Amino acid sequence: MHGMLEKDDIIRGLRKLDAKALKAGVVVDLSIYGGAALALAFNIRHATRDVDAVVHSAPDFLRIAAAEVAAEEGWPADWLNDGVKGFTSSKEAMQLMEHFEASPSGGLRIEVPTPEYLFAMKCMAMRPEGLEGSHDISDIKALADHAGIQDVKTALSLVEAFYPSSLIPPKVRFGVEEIMEQVMRGREQE
Repeated sequence: MHGMLEKDDIIRGLRKLDAKALKAGVVVDLSIYGGAALALAFNIRHATRDVDAVVHSAPDFLRIAAAEVAAEEGWPADWLNDGVKGFTSSKEAMQLMEHFEASPSGGLRIEVPTPEYLFAMKCMAMRPEGLEGSHDISDIKALADHAGIQDVKTALSLVEAFYPSSLIPPKVRFGVEEIMEQVMRGREQE
């Protein structure tokens, strides 16, 4: 792997995890966020460095299975990680992902954020100062289009629907305003 997981790589890795869980008779509930969700559920991104996920069941099984998949594929050990935990909201809005719905006898059941929730998450996690390789701003713009967000007020209201206003830093508010102004200018030019 050259540092990036493409959509097909992610699907292959998840199918391997699904097969391992089914063989072991374990149901693994997993929420996938970030670039992987953008690639898998919304076709907004083609590749990502890792799969940001929160495990809701069978974490010990998944840790071992993910390490096996990493070894089989030659991927980094942290290809599947829970670094996103600090950005999830207690008001999250998720949807089941087709083709990964598990069966009572085992497998992987995956959910991804709605486009509105992922938009709010991306805004809260935004790295506007330009972390190398960061896609936050382009992801936010694409999600604004995907979710049909028309203006700054709606965008900020959406972030506040998932995160308490007191926890939204000024840099996020300013960033959202600037990004949405760019989105609206871009729409006017079309």
